[in-house]
Amino acid sequence: MKKITFTKMAGAGNDFIVIEACPGINVKKLAIAACHRTNGIGADGLLILGKSKKADYRMRIINADGSEAEMCGNGARCMAAYIVRHLRPKKKLFSIETMAGIILAEASGEAAHVRLSDPKDFRARIPLDVSGRTIRVSSIDTGVPHVVVFVDALKKIHVAEIGRRIRYHSRFKPRGTNVNFVEQVKCDLADVRTYERGVENETRACGTGSVASAIITYLKSHPDVKQAKKAAMRVKTAGGEILKVTFDLENNKVSNVWLKGSANFIAKGEYYV
Repeated sequence: MKKITFTKMAGAGNDFIVIEACPGINVKKLAIAACHRTNGIGADGLLILGKSKKADYRMRIINADGSEAEMCGNGARCMAAYIVRHLRPKKKLFSIETMAGIILAEASGEAAHVRLSDPKDFRARIPLDVSGRTIRVSSIDTGVPHVVVFVDALKKIHVAEIGRRIRYHSRFKPRGTNVNFVEQVKCDLADVRTYERGVENETRACGTGSVASAIITYLKSHPDVKQAKKAAMRVKTAGGEILKVTFDLENNKVSNVWLKGSANFIAKGEYYV
């Protein structure tokens, strides 16, 4: 039996087990076991801090089902806060290597601010057949693939049922997609509920999903705006926290995307493998 030291963290209700790299451990099997809500610690995913040749640090993200994710916005904030508390970096703004590219991060206490990789592959108003009904969705890759569906009466939407059908839709094979249901409340505020790939259910928050929802909602609300600096949107998650998203827009290209929100320390201990 091997003991692994872990820290349990949460960002906007998205919870994670944070560990430092452990050679010789099958991290996918570890994630499935440790993230189990009854027989494990319980979490949406496992975050692994390691060394990088390209950046100051490296982060791996293993979902609760054992699949590896390219990026996780809420997880990145938690990792940033973990790094500041435990490693005390000399630089206020430091870099983290992910499968989606190198991101920048800073943290203070239980709040963190991360700059994600530039979004790509934006497509608006894609016709999609779901259970015999055609709906229009938009898609964008904010480190991982996301679909945004604008709805009325967000609380009444069957997120798990409809989200699962879109997540596995043939249009998004082979990677599949995360699915965000969005109700715009104000010009700069959107309510979002997300079905997450890898968790295979609705989660209380999704950082990259909040970013995708913020960008697409802004573009929908400002169809004539081609240039913008620090365009800002607020996203209310299912967990109730409001995340802040800013980005630049130049000739319809989005860059310099920042996500700000909580990174809460919940517990620490030993997990037995």
